[in-house]
Amino acid sequence: MSKEQQGRLDAILRQGGFDTAADVASVRAAFTALMAQVPVPADVLQKPVEIGGVGGIEVTVPGTEPGGALLYFHGGVYVIGSAATSVPLVGELVRRTGGTAVTLDYRLAPEHPYPAAVEDALAAYQGLLARGVDPGRIVLAGDSAGGGLAVATLLAAKEAGLPLPSGAVLMSPYADLTLSGETVTERPSLDPILTPEGLRVRAPEYVAGADAADPLISPIFGDLGGLPPLLIQGGSHEILLSDALRLAARAAMAEVAVTLEVVPGVPHVFQGYAGLLDEAAAALDRAAEFVKARLG
Repeated sequence: MSKEQQGRLDAILRQGGFDTAADVASVRAAFTALMAQVPVPADVLQKPVEIGGVGGIEVTVPGTEPGGALLYFHGGVYVIGSAATSVPLVGELVRRTGGTAVTLDYRLAPEHPYPAAVEDALAAYQGLLARGVDPGRIVLAGDSAGGGLAVATLLAAKEAGLPLPSGAVLMSPYADLTLSGETVTERPSLDPILTPEGLRVRAPEYVAGADAADPLISPIFGDLGGLPPLLIQGGSHEILLSDALRLAARAAMAEVAVTLEVVPGVPHVFQGYAGLLDEAAAALDRAAEFVKARLG
């Protein structure tokens, strides 16, 4: 990846007017406008679906090889974003993996604080199982809050005694809503998207009086033993880098097969900019290889 690509993307993101500390309506509108700049290729097909009583979008790319089922959770600090805003990234993943993805419209805070998102994610996973989908043919994936939600869903499924999916892909996971990671305070100047102030405003809207260290809110504090293999990808220019690093360490200590990739010079959820960054496309290629290996 060239320094020119890095600089161009950094400038675009910094000029996007996205302030995570703004009021809910404003930050949602700004995020939607930012994501609207990422086009959905014409061959990426979208279809509204409901799974386990939760709405979402089924994403397929004609001509790709048959694959399993990818259950995807979008990012947005549990307050913003939607299945629709994740389609460009999910489409690029499906293009590489084949099969079908469902990106979920789980309920958002502050209207629906914890445990709404976890309940919806678990219900959707149970919906796949109820349809007869082999858990070995399911991979969970998510970016930012969606990455944290994917791990929380694994923990909730384990707690419920459900068979677990074959793996999970976590892109820049937001896995510690206590905001205790050192990069939250050490790297704000490098991060063109997230700010410590913004996270401090948004986190309480989701936590809503619960314990922020609850493993289903901040899975970094959970017992990760018994989870399926994880692929964790992060960028060096993000304040949530500590979440990825500590989550990988916790998984390794729990004897979970975990692969950690930290890409230098790139921002939060850099995989969403595959058309602008060589490293984004390369990271998606590696994520697809992980998914295909897990699906056999």
